Amino acid sequence: MSEDDISRHLYVPGLPDPELVIRTSGELRMSDFLLWQTTDSEIEFCDLYWPAFREVDLLRALRTYGRRRLERSS
Repeated sequence: MSEDDISRHLYVPGLPDPELVIRTSGELRMSDFLLWQTTDSEIEFCDLYWPAFREVDLLRALRTYGRRRLERSS
């Protein structure tokens, strides 16, 4: 079985793997969510529960992600 065979049977076949995953609720685990697809993803943990997650929280996560990418490339 190849990597392509596995990818075809995943939850979202044909979509690119996410570069950033935002995990709300203060949990520090992925709970088996898209494990195969998120192996190379940056993960941002947020103490807020999903209904309380606002645009400013998204912008904060994107800013943190951008800083980490910049640090990795230099």
